[in-house]
Amino acid sequence: MAINKAVRMNEPEAQDFYTSDLKKPTLKKGNVWPDTGRRSDSSRASFSCPHVFLCLCLFCWIGSLLGHPQCLDYGPPFQPPFHLEFCSAYENFGCCDQERDNSIAAKYREILDYIDPRGHKLCGTYIKDILCQECSPYAAHLYDAENPRTPLRNLPGLCFDYCSEFHFNCHSAISLLTSDKHIQECCETNKTRFCNLLRLHDEDYCFPNVLRNTALNHNLGSVVEDRRGCLQLCLTEVANGLRNPVLMLHANDHTHRIFVAEQVGIIWVYLPDGSRLEEPFLDIKSIVLATPWIGDERGFLGMAFHPNYKNNGKFYIYYSYMDKKQVEKIRISELKVLASDANKADPHSERNLLELEEPAANHNGGQLLFGVDGYLYLFTGDGGKAGDPFGKFGNAQNKSVLLGKVLRIDVDGRSPDGKPYRIPPDNPFVSDPKARPEVYAYGVRNMWRCAVDRGDPATKKGRGRIFCGDVGQNRFEEIDIIVKGGNYGWRAKEGFECYDTKLCRNSSLDDILPIFAYGRSVGKSVTGGYVYRGCESPNLNGLYIFGDFMNGRLMALREDEKTNKWKKQDICIGSTKACAFPGMIRSYSKFIISFAEDEAGELYFMSTSYPSAYAPHGSLYKFVDPARRAPPGKCKYKPVTVKIKSKRIAFVPRAKTVLELLNEPSPTKRPKKSSAPPGAVPTAFSKKSKKKASSKIKASTAKPNLSNKKTPKTKAGGEHKPNQKQKVARVNRTTPAPSLPKKKSSQLPGAKKLLPKQAAQAEGTLGRRRKESRRSSSF
Repeated sequence: MAINKAVRMNEPEAQDFYTSDLKKPTLKKGNVWPDTGRRSDSSRASFSCPHVFLCLCLFCWIGSLLGHPQCLDYGPPFQPPFHLEFCSAYENFGCCDQERDNSIAAKYREILDYIDPRGHKLCGTYIKDILCQECSPYAAHLYDAENPRTPLRNLPGLCFDYCSEFHFNCHSAISLLTSDKHIQECCETNKTRFCNLLRLHDEDYCFPNVLRNTALNHNLGSVVEDRRGCLQLCLTEVANGLRNPVLMLHANDHTHRIFVAEQVGIIWVYLPDGSRLEEPFLDIKSIVLATPWIGDERGFLGMAFHPNYKNNGKFYIYYSYMDKKQVEKIRISELKVLASDANKADPHSERNLLELEEPAANHNGGQLLFGVDGYLYLFTGDGGKAGDPFGKFGNAQNKSVLLGKVLRIDVDGRSPDGKPYRIPPDNPFVSDPKARPEVYAYGVRNMWRCAVDRGDPATKKGRGRIFCGDVGQNRFEEIDIIVKGGNYGWRAKEGFECYDTKLCRNSSLDDILPIFAYGRSVGKSVTGGYVYRGCESPNLNGLYIFGDFMNGRLMALREDEKTNKWKKQDICIGSTKACAFPGMIRSYSKFIISFAEDEAGELYFMSTSYPSAYAPHGSLYKFVDPARRAPPGKCKYKPVTVKIKSKRIAFVPRAKTVLELLNEPSPTKRPKKSSAPPGAVPTAFSKKSKKKASSKIKASTAKPNLSNKKTPKTKAGGEHKPNQKQKVARVNRTTPAPSLPKKKSSQLPGAKKLLPKQAAQAEGTLGRRRKESRRSSSF
């Protein structure tokens, strides 16, 4: 679901505000070079000047704030796919594709038709420079187009000295460059007035100074990094009001619909225009075992569409339920879509593939996905409690049980022994009489969210790799790449270090180590993500983006192709300046539940401000790189039409965009000083809150003696006794993106308490209980 056409924000449609759309002036050829004069070398640069003084006061305070690479259609600049013949200065990075470049060249030739040959030589380069500022990566700033509410200038912003030279040599060309009567009447003979009109508040951005500004042009077009090396990305809000959204999928059927599942057992359909269907795709909340208790990990946990869904209509689900004997189990089933309605599943078509008894209420796993081999992969938790206390070596190391494993099955066949699936003949342990043949990899604790790498769009490098986030016990969170037959170490190891010292000493040297692991100073409950392979943000290609459920931190890994090592960088949802684009926001709900990609490969994540399965405070966000986009038209697609029988519900955003916040009037009263210590992020991210939330909200709600491990939301990991009387809060606010540890964080103007009080209290309560459970657990 690309931002072009799939689930989009309700933002103004980009328009072609190209300032060179001049009507042919009713002038005769004439001498446009009044007095003899020579032009300086500076005239060979290629930035230009603004025009009208409407909203100059507004521009004074907002101009320097919004000065960032942006085009006249309000989007980020891009790398043109083809050579630019005319405005060649911007063929590597700017705001023009070949079609626009040709259009500007045509206007240039049209203007020169009204100038005699001597004027061509004297004024041609000036005119070209001015026209080509539409192609500048700072075009929006030059034309005062960064804010859609302010009027667009007819001419770009010129530095005063350059403007004076242009006016002295070619003032008669002004009427050819703009149809603005005010400028034509007042400024053709008045150099000072003309250049003051075109003057920018920030002299660093005027043409040609902007070309010489090292700070502005350093790494232009690359992902913006702040002084700490934190990648600055922005977000758009795609959906809200969801009850712990645990996953988002597409059916790979070219319809570009997205399916969002709530923990309670309801799946919603969102259309490419951003609307949601009133009737759900599937509603099995009466079967799914889920509670309103904060941090309960049970519920609807996983889903995957068959690779041939377009033709067979099959999909697979993974959920918690209670059988007739009141035994908690995990069920993996196959269902089909209704033949009469492509947006409705047939609940009566359920075919049970596998059921697993859960010895505890936590560590339920939940990921389903199809690999590039066409087989279904299932990721189970180790059974719950703390430290995998089941049996001599724990469930994860016991290949004769299916808990704590990565399983692989063939859903397109049946086994000779009557199982409703077939065992792939190359599964690694099919010949081991002591192992279950379904086992593909083992030694995992509670993998929460895994994804298949689509591979580089051009080379397909990396295609088929499966990345997973495995929630740790009490020291390390890890990111793994799944390997056939691999042992990922749990419970002998946690991250790169030993957990069970005795087992660790006897563990195999062939154990698969994480590609990355982090400790409690970074986060407490990993949420696995995706490798970006989309079209709209080319800078992000190959970046594995993931997060931490408990502290809301977003992170990225990039592989060094020479060493095959992975380097981690933090992601800071961009500054007000970086995200000052229509529809973009820079805040999100704290508890990161899951990541997702749409059919076009664009990347999303889901989070909530209150991690209860029944609290409608979850939202879906899309990542956007504000530094560079794909060339116009490259990422367009035409969704296959699907007949709609249900009522459409239009998307209504709740989060304020950066531009909306900038346009809000300043408060008359000074805001009260926060009680949080300096450098702490408001509310949930304050040091006080962090101290309370020393555990993951991931609690095992049914078993009183379960011990630590994190994992809130529905996520993987944590264990401690949740409060069954905890009420669900009704709050919709979002917290600003978390800052790095011990760093000051900026807060958007007018932001108040951005996380519900109830959520903060719940976080503290869970933390205290986790501490208590640790005392009673042996590790």
